[in-house]
Amino acid sequence: MAKLNKKEVIIGFLVGLLATFFGFFIYVEFVSPYGFDETLKIMSEGGLYGKVLGLAALPNLFVFFVFLRKKQDLRARGVLLACFCVAFAILISQFL
Repeated sequence: MAKLNKKEVIIGFLVGLLATFFGFFIYVEFVSPYGFDETLKIMSEGGLYGKVLGLAALPNLFVFFVFLRKKQDLRARGVLLACFCVAFAILISQFL
């Protein structure tokens, strides 16, 4: 059985969070018809952070499958862990 390399999982986790951040930025900057600050204000007033974070996590799917195709299973595991953290953040944001 292969030894779990924590460094590879952490790299995958950070890449997953970075992909989520870029997905969020792309949505707010290019998909929304309003400016960056105005979109954040609208999301705050409408309680839409969870929905936008869910859309922002979609690039993780691409990153996950790239890591699997390259046989980097531990990094893919880190991306999956990042997805679980984002899902937990969405769950918390729905109750706040």
